[in-house]
Amino acid sequence: MPAALPKEVKLLSDIASALASTQELNQTLERILCLLDTHLGLQRGSVYLLNKETEQLELMVAHGVAEESKKNAVYQIGEGLTGTVFKSGESIIVPDVTKDPRFLGKAGTPVAGKGKMIAFFCLPIKLEGKTIGTISVSRESKSDSTFLTNASLLNVIATMVGQAVKLAQKLEKERTGWQEENRKLREQLRNRFDVHNMVGSSNAMQGVYQLIEQVAESNATVMIRGESGTGKDLVAHAIHYKSLRAEKPFVKINCTALPESLLESELFGHEKGAFTGAIERKKGRFEMAKGGTIFLDEIGDFTPGLQVKLLRVIQFREFERVGGSETIEANVRIVVATHKHLEKLIETGEFREDLYYRINVFPIFLPPLRERKDDIMLLADYFLEKFSKENRKRITRLSTPAIEMLTSYHWPGNIRELENCIERAVLMCNEDVIRSEHLPPSLQMVRRRSAPGRTLPEMVENLERELIVDSLKKTGGHQRKAAAELGLTERMLGYKVKKYGIYPKQLV
Repeated sequence: MPAALPKEVKLLSDIASALASTQELNQTLERILCLLDTHLGLQRGSVYLLNKETEQLELMVAHGVAEESKKNAVYQIGEGLTGTVFKSGESIIVPDVTKDPRFLGKAGTPVAGKGKMIAFFCLPIKLEGKTIGTISVSRESKSDSTFLTNASLLNVIATMVGQAVKLAQKLEKERTGWQEENRKLREQLRNRFDVHNMVGSSNAMQGVYQLIEQVAESNATVMIRGESGTGKDLVAHAIHYKSLRAEKPFVKINCTALPESLLESELFGHEKGAFTGAIERKKGRFEMAKGGTIFLDEIGDFTPGLQVKLLRVIQFREFERVGGSETIEANVRIVVATHKHLEKLIETGEFREDLYYRINVFPIFLPPLRERKDDIMLLADYFLEKFSKENRKRITRLSTPAIEMLTSYHWPGNIRELENCIERAVLMCNEDVIRSEHLPPSLQMVRRRSAPGRTLPEMVENLERELIVDSLKKTGGHQRKAAAELGLTERMLGYKVKKYGIYPKQLV
């Protein structure tokens, strides 16, 4: 059999394991003091660290000390043995601490048995040459000779404690940084999806904002209806970030993106071995959204089998993972969205009527863009600023003909199509204004249909008129400045202004 390790080596090995096993400083320090008792018989021990705000030494952990004695165990720098060691940065060994007047015993005074003494050792905890606290140990003994042999070992352990404190401070700093970053990100999301930051001032959208305000702080299931591209996900976000669950997760899943078998696993999770490829347990979106909101986009595409399972979650607030038997509580707020006519799907048997009534607690209808013409230019200006900044361009406005094209188009793709249209225009544009030729062919077709048989001279005149109008807008209606910018004489510009029926004063 291999020879037993010396107790000092075993102690250091166990302390190293304690340092590696947990990132919680108090647990590590408590474990170290327990090991000193186990291996060296040091029955009592305490660790004090400096509180930089109060400039006092506060008891972090204590071993062999009554709980009641720990409450007021605070030392001033230079006070008692503990404060003296901290101030001087030098260790102190006391053969019998009960006879030393410097020992104040704020964490309790040990009582020696008949014919015995309480040997006490207090040494500084240093970090990068600076004292940050103290560690003290004591035990009952007949002489201090054995105790003195542990001095070097205790110095090594004090150094290890210093490293544990350093690691804890680093982790705390990182944790604080992550928490602050998380707070800032959540605040950004809250601001981004705030109702007051949503773009649109039409009467239809004012009604939507009012409904969001009314339902946000409740736990009611919300169904958002509207055509594709109307911004249903923005409304879902706004409901979450105005709710009492705003600090909890917002989890979104698109029900059309996955087949039924994978969608069920995504929603409810699965156990290891539940199906081929399930090599480990996986949490579903309902578990991930615990305490927060889950947004089920395009719920009209749910298969009949999944509709039954979703109905149970809504009704009983519980579910099981695929391949599992453990019942899991579904503490989530459910928001759904669809562009489909669910009432017709009920008539054809494609959608369950009971599920429909469960999700249709508080419906919100988003109007298509063609029914909120007043918002088109607000949205266009918002996207123009966004994409100009992203592409580092200085495009400040849209020309009058471009505006006419945008407001005349019927926008079958709604806000998403308008966003793509403006992004393309920004990429095509190499000046400071978006013109009609920068817009997509789909919008150009609207003009062609409204003006059949346009000839080349007519198209040239239209572009000329557009450039003159833009220049007059930029110069505040001053024809002389506009003429100089366009490379024309003031007389030539005046002729063209009259020809095209332009009123410069109305452009200011």
